[in-house]
Amino acid sequence: QVQLVESGGGLVQAGGSLRLSCAASGITFRVYALGWFRQTPGKEREFVAGISWSRSTAYADSVKGRFTISRDNANNAVYLQMNSLKPEDTAVYYCAVGSTLRKYADEYSYWGQGTQVTVSS
Repeated sequence: QVQLVESGGGLVQAGGSLRLSCAASGITFRVYALGWFRQTPGKEREFVAGISWSRSTAYADSVKGRFTISRDNANNAVYLQMNSLKPEDTAVYYCAVGSTLRKYADEYSYWGQGTQVTVSS
């Protein structure tokens, strides 16, 4: 049974930083691409960042230069370092597992339960 558990969300002031973590189990972690998505009420889930099995990365334009995705295959974990946070980054953040690095949510097979990030102005 595949399980993804996110942590690290919370309330932070604009300009601050947070580091999200996602622990995976039940999969051969190292062969999969991993993604971070976010969602706000009434909107579709949007791509934030992704990392392939070979550690190629991709980012949404809105977070380039501020967010960094990384993976630790030894510990079956993926991270999202978020710096210079803005109020518009407020959302529920989800990690996801897919076969290849893609920017579309329906390309990913497994999802975590999400963690709330709130950035105050």
